[in-house]
Amino acid sequence: MNAGSGASLSDEQLVDWLRLIRSENIGPRTFRELINRFGGARAALEALPELARKTLRGRTIRIAERDEVLREIDAATAMGVRFVTTGDPGYPPLLRQIHDAPPVLSLRGGAALAQRDAVALVGSRNASAAGLAFAERLARSLGRADYVVVSGLARGVDAAVHRASLETGTIAVLAGGQARPYPAEHERLVAEIAAQGLLVSEMPLEWEPRGRDFPRRNRIISGLSRATVVVEAARRSGSLITARFANEQGREVFAVPGSPLDPRAEGTNDLLRQGATLCARPEDVLDSLAAGGPVTPGALSDEATIGEDVEPLFDELDLFPVQGIFAFEESGPEESGFVSAGSEAAERPSRPPPAENAREILLELLGPAPVPVDELIRMAGLPARDVHGALMELDLDGRLERHGPNAVSLLYAAGAGPTSRGE
Repeated sequence: MNAGSGASLSDEQLVDWLRLIRSENIGPRTFRELINRFGGARAALEALPELARKTLRGRTIRIAERDEVLREIDAATAMGVRFVTTGDPGYPPLLRQIHDAPPVLSLRGGAALAQRDAVALVGSRNASAAGLAFAERLARSLGRADYVVVSGLARGVDAAVHRASLETGTIAVLAGGQARPYPAEHERLVAEIAAQGLLVSEMPLEWEPRGRDFPRRNRIISGLSRATVVVEAARRSGSLITARFANEQGREVFAVPGSPLDPRAEGTNDLLRQGATLCARPEDVLDSLAAGGPVTPGALSDEATIGEDVEPLFDELDLFPVQGIFAFEESGPEESGFVSAGSEAAERPSRPPPAENAREILLELLGPAPVPVDELIRMAGLPARDVHGALMELDLDGRLERHGPNAVSLLYAAGAGPTSRGE
């Protein structure tokens, strides 16, 4: 597919590429096979209807219309979005190497960031204060070392590392289109990244993300990056899917250890048992990256390929021999393909006003690791009096452990989770 040739497509060729990849049941594998078989997107588009009828026993597929693609290009231009293809010199070089690289990417912001060395930082949306603090520290350290930080714009760890690396370079990979970033509450953060960082998507401009689109996004997060660091992750977490892709792509996987009492550390502790590299300080990542050398694909054990009842990431036409592409159940706009009631991946409703919900907010942020009270106030976004009042309630209930005058941690009953509701 002209990969790495440094030759950009003409405007007409770009229209053809977008029409082909936007057509029904065409994913990266089928796109590549069609281009290689017919010599170009225009010829593939002409051959596709008859090929589909023969292969699918008379069923037709929807082929993207030229007018709809032209409207997308016009709307993208108005937003400051540009398209790059796998043969374009502006296409991210590490992403080009993965087997299911998106044929076309949309970029909004500083496109030059896509050419720099990058590290993915991912983790729980229900992150602890200690996890968020470490994620921010790690992001700042990587930025000072001239690495771009890549993440997925989700709540919790993702948002924290994007904010911490805005000035040094951050890339947010979207599950939806550039005009439909998710979640909507990050509108301001999206604007800041567009001004100082880079937003990346493979989806149509107005695409609303669905459940399956988040694992698709995760493969791009890891594919852009020399290494992936998982800061906090419960079992069945979307962050573990990113680690899985990184491992399959031959990229190093780091995991931050956590307390065995905190369910938010179960996934990362599992990764360490399966062979991930320990990350207890930023230097663990920086020293490993500085050492260079090839990373062995599949460095983690077989247990690291987490998943059950999986489907392909893309509903591709079975026109050619199918290669193994991982995928997950579609179940609505969640980060993970393993969504169940009460799982970390399930979206949580908007929080009530802070003064009325201080105890629950602190229970989500606190874990077994001590956290300075002033840091807890900052991360909770609550008035200091509300935080101290809620801490006193937790102390009286026997849920709190104090470490000197200025740090606290959460005490767990046997089998209890990080909140009084077991979440």
